[in-house]
Order: sequence, then C-alpha cells, then structure tokens
Amino acid sequence: MANLSDYENLTIEVDGPMALITIRREPQLNALSTTVLAELTTAVGELELVDDVRLVAITGAGDKAFVAGADIAEMQELSPILAERFAELGGALGDAIASATKPYVAAVHGFALGGGCELALACDFVYASPKAKFGQPEVKLGVIPGFGGTQRLARRCGVAKAKELCITGDTIDAAEALRIGLVDKLVTPAEGQAPRDALLAEVRALAERVAKNGPIAVSEVKRMMRVGTSIPLDAAIRLEQRTFGILFSTADQREGMAAFLAKRPAKFTGR
Repeated sequence: MANLSDYENLTIEVDGPMALITIRREPQLNALSTTVLAELTTAVGELELVDDVRLVAITGAGDKAFVAGADIAEMQELSPILAERFAELGGALGDAIASATKPYVAAVHGFALGGGCELALACDFVYASPKAKFGQPEVKLGVIPGFGGTQRLARRCGVAKAKELCITGDTIDAAEALRIGLVDKLVTPAEGQAPRDALLAEVRALAERVAKNGPIAVSEVKRMMRVGTSIPLDAAIRLEQRTFGILFSTADQREGMAAFLAKRPAKFTGR
C-alpha cells in the first residue's frame, strides 16, 4: 500500500477496502479552514493511488459536528479577491471528490452546515445518524454558499427545495434531509450503540459490498453519471455505449463473466 502523508488536521485509517478520513478540529466543530481544505484535497489525490482502497468515507471528530461550516474566523477579514480564492479552494476539493475514481461517502453526525453541507454534497453518498443537521445558512452572514452549495444542492434535491434552503438559511434534521433526497441512508443505532459507531459500521458494510464489484466498472459508473448529467441525453447515451464496449478490453470483464458462468465469486484485479 502507498505511504500516506501525515496531516495536521486529518487522520486516515485504512480498514480493508475502506479508507476513513476524519477531520480533527473538534474545538472548532471541524470547520473548514484553508489548511483543512488543502489537506483534504491532497488526501483525495493520495488515496487515488491506493489500489486496496475501494471506497472512501469522510467524517468529523467528536459527537457535535461533521463539519459545522467554513472557518468564519478566517473568512471575516478576507478581501474580495482572497474570498474568491478561498471559494476556489473549496471548489477544488469538491471537484477532486466528484472526479475521483473511488466512491466517497459522507458519514454525517451532528452539524453539516455551510461548507460542511457542501462537502457532503460533493460525495457520492450521504449516510447520516439521527442527530445530523443540514443547512446552507450563508445568507444569515450576508453571503452565499461558495463551495458549490447552490449548484450541487439543486442537482441533488431539485431547484425549488434548494432555493428554499439557501434563501431561508434554515437548518433541517436528518429525517427531512432523507425525505428530500439530500441523505441516502439514515442509520438508527441499536440500543446501547453509539450513533457514530452505528454510522461507520453501515459505511463499512457498504464498502464491503462495493469491494465485490469490478473496480474499473465502479469507477466508470461514477464517471458516466458525472459527465452524462452535464451533456445532452443522446450524447450521454452514446458515451455510455462506447464505454460499455471499451470495458470488454479489460481482464475484469473476462473474469467477471467467467465467474458468473462458473457460479463462483469473481476475483477482480482492476486491470
């Protein structure tokens, strides 16, 4: 496995097919500073090179917050030019996650507000504990979301609901986030089980299911959906058809179909 960097504000744990990135700024409710944004972007790039990792989860330290937002203390005195650059850093992180070959899961407990909600939206899946809270409250500070919130929220939940959340700045609970499609799965802990433990166990179970599939195929599904939603439908379908054909040049395709016919588990190599 490739060596991963040491980070000031992150820890990365590899557990079988899953890598868990934990943002560790608990006193600041894991707020996204310039340094945290840069470290997260670097971590995404490093994990692309770890073949054994088939899914990446992102969570926050402590019980209060996934990420409570961008770092307002850092933002307060920014000039317009520096504020735009700060937003570009958040955008670069979102783009890195969205274009990564591996699926990303936001494991949300506590607050996911502002930049935290935008970080979750950049991931492929959002799993939440019952204590999770979501919102884009930037208008309450006299600004707008800057890390892709107006755009990714609209694409995920629909324009009308995204307008409502971004214009009111309201915070919603996990059940409402599930109802509108912001959350993919609400994980209720068993009696005596810590909500965070239940959440991460569910994400690990997802990683195990993903790891049984062909890694190239998983990567191409993610790419097709990212690219296809931004081009006309006929062009997107043609791109899908071409990619389907290209995958027949891989060892994984030969192994997957041979294993199916032999009624045995496939042993994919990502080749």
